[in-house]
Amino acid sequence: MINNDDLHDEMGDNHIASSAETPLRPDAFEISDEEKINAIKKDVESILNTLGLDLTDDSLKGTPNRVAKMFVKEIFGGLNPAKKPGSSTFDNKYKYGEMLVEKNITVYSTCEHHLLPIVGRAHVAYISNGTVVGLSKMNRIVDFYAKRPQVQERLTIQIVQELQRVLNTQDVACVIDAKHLCVNSRGIRDIESSTVTAEFGGKFKEDKVRREFLDYIKLNTQF
Repeated sequence: MINNDDLHDEMGDNHIASSAETPLRPDAFEISDEEKINAIKKDVESILNTLGLDLTDDSLKGTPNRVAKMFVKEIFGGLNPAKKPGSSTFDNKYKYGEMLVEKNITVYSTCEHHLLPIVGRAHVAYISNGTVVGLSKMNRIVDFYAKRPQVQERLTIQIVQELQRVLNTQDVACVIDAKHLCVNSRGIRDIESSTVTAEFGGKFKEDKVRREFLDYIKLNTQF
């Protein structure tokens, strides 16, 4: 008989995603951020106490509250749909019809299997079909979807799908190259390896267009 805990550990250690959607419960936002912070604070206190740490020490006294605020307000803030960047677009009045690439967008995310950091770069491109989006909006979309427990494949897909929705075109691509501290600092402890994921939509599925994009970002990976 397969032990469910062993199966789930194996899935997590191999970074297997369950779906392209972030697995949120329907009641995820029925309580306020402050209520979440208070609940998480107690949970962090319990973890640290179980580990044997002295929470009366000045260095540790504020740690449960700091961690709780960080979870809700910062590193997992992208779970809240109210924080999604606005989707204003503009007419492509100058008729720019070539590929637009925003490369080296900083990615700070968190692996949902071990709650350890994912750090890397995203490269995003689209071909306008009549509308354009502000350059900083592309960075904000990457940051929004990165600020949640993630797997890199899902993050890559979500960025592309959101830009496809905003720009009303399938011609969007994203490549992410990132280090996972759950690989670099635990388990196999391979500090040199990084993970590259890609999602190509519309014209980017064509070899010529895909190659042009990869040439722009100077990535030699074969897709």
